[in-house]
Amino acid sequence: CFALILVKILVRKVTQKPKVTRFLYNTNKKGTLFMEQKSNTKLPYLLTNDYLFRAVFQDRPKALEGLCRVVLGLTENNTVSLTLRNPIELGKTIEAKDFILDLAVLVNDSLFLNLEMQMYDDQFWTDRSLSYACRSFDNINKGKSYNKVLPAVQVGFLSYDLFPEYPEFCANYKIANVSLKNKSYIFNDKLRICVVNLSRIELATEQDKASGLELWARVFTATTWEEIDMLAQNNEYLQEAVSGVRQLTEDEKIRQQCEARETNAYWERIREADRQRVEQELQETKDKHVEQTNTISEQALKIAELEAKLAALTKQS
Repeated sequence: CFALILVKILVRKVTQKPKVTRFLYNTNKKGTLFMEQKSNTKLPYLLTNDYLFRAVFQDRPKALEGLCRVVLGLTENNTVSLTLRNPIELGKTIEAKDFILDLAVLVNDSLFLNLEMQMYDDQFWTDRSLSYACRSFDNINKGKSYNKVLPAVQVGFLSYDLFPEYPEFCANYKIANVSLKNKSYIFNDKLRICVVNLSRIELATEQDKASGLELWARVFTATTWEEIDMLAQNNEYLQEAVSGVRQLTEDEKIRQQCEARETNAYWERIREADRQRVEQELQETKDKHVEQTNTISEQALKIAELEAKLAALTKQS
């Protein structure tokens, strides 16, 4: 009897159908169709992967429009026309030296917008982002008046505190006069650098939440299909981005490039850690050398002082 029960259990396990992840198709209030995955399956790659970030927003113009609206504070009443200035051939291998700026966008033929997803702690990010912004700001043609210069906005999505002593979710920087005590004013508002810290979403202000920037940040850092679907369910731009993630991560060539970027980021973090370690060791060695030099100098002075006293005493005797 026991053997018969055991056989039945084994047959049931062998013949039962494998677990299938179910997709439910729903519509939001605007009637837009979106797909919801009823599982807690982890995303193969997050949107913080700079290759996937670039691929999704190049492949899905509507998603790019939504992101541009959020970072520039444009409402649905504002007409938005976008031109991607640095498209890539999706799936094609990109050398690290060629992978410079993720998304360079011309908005309404009147503003240059740079969007960059930074995967690892870059100690030179301030210089790098300023270089991106200045290159875009230098957009006037020869012979044209300087009042025709188009504004340039550099937006960096980081996963670390750029300035650890000043943690915040979203920071905006402009050129300003800071020489006046307790007062400053903007020198020129056509050049702006914005830094969104994806590791500090909890510090988002009410304005960040109202603009939708906090929601986009949560989508960028979502780790499961369930989470990302839930976040995007009431936003047609986010739904388009999530749809792009689904489609592109099914492409073997895209996955290979995403994996290559993950590997590159890993080794960049290792190299950066090594650089910081050596830099710290060098500074400590220099400090010790200075300390030893000062000690030797003090000892030399003491010796000279004692020798002088000894010579004086000897002369007296």
